[in-house]
Amino acid sequence: MSQFDYVKTKREDVQEIPAKWVGLVRFIMKYYTRFNVWVYKKSNGKLMKNFPGGYPICIVGMKGRKSGQRREVALIHLPWGEKKLLVASQGGMEKNPVWYHNIVAHPDIDIMVSGITGHYTARQASPEEKRELWPHLLSLYPDFDEYQARTDRDIPVFICEPSR
Repeated sequence: MSQFDYVKTKREDVQEIPAKWVGLVRFIMKYYTRFNVWVYKKSNGKLMKNFPGGYPICIVGMKGRKSGQRREVALIHLPWGEKKLLVASQGGMEKNPVWYHNIVAHPDIDIMVSGITGHYTARQASPEEKRELWPHLLSLYPDFDEYQARTDRDIPVFICEPSR
């Protein structure tokens, strides 16, 4: 049973990622997203613009927590009015993705959608905000429910407000 009563998927109904595959899954995710970012940017948002299932993506640019260098990641585009939402699900793995730590350290980010870049300030949603946002998130990408059921980790959600 999920510790989050708003998550409708039950843990026993979710296929776990076997421990022996976690390293390989992370490796594939890392290099696929780098390739996705490169193609998306080169085509100005016209190619590799959707994740499997047809879900639209965005490119999130941020400063690296340790290096201070620019980092970019392809994520599912989650609009919420003039704001954007980011979900650090990493498929329900036990650790937060690296980009999560970068945004916590440096919340001024940019988000490119369909070749247009906007500047945002990200903040992590409170547990109450996440609960309220959950139905909206699932309306955009239903698998988030399965991801949260798969892990004991409270998957972080960021609310990104336009800046500059």
